[in-house]
Amino acid sequence: MQSENRLFDDFVKVMNGAAGTIAGVGREAENAFRDRMRDWVGGLDMVSREEFEAMKAIAIAAREESAALKSRIEALEAAAVAKPKRKPAGDVGAGAGTGSGSQ
Repeated sequence: MQSENRLFDDFVKVMNGAAGTIAGVGREAENAFRDRMRDWVGGLDMVSREEFEAMKAIAIAAREESAALKSRIEALEAAAVAKPKRKPAGDVGAGAGTGSGSQ
């Protein structure tokens, strides 16, 4: 009976060692895969999340400024159309005395 327990204990030790080895191999494979993926993604010219968010904020600010400037231009154009154009003061009297047929 004692020999069966020892055989069982040795078998359990071997299985524990194998499980530890398999887990170690799995971790090594996962690390190697992550390194390969990081190298591959690094070669794709990707930007980081922080860079993306910064550029997104700049684009939003530029869009808002563009909309504000557009509305300002439209208001100025509307004001320019609403005002009648005045003739300069020197041109009003010049045309009255030199017309033909008034002599």
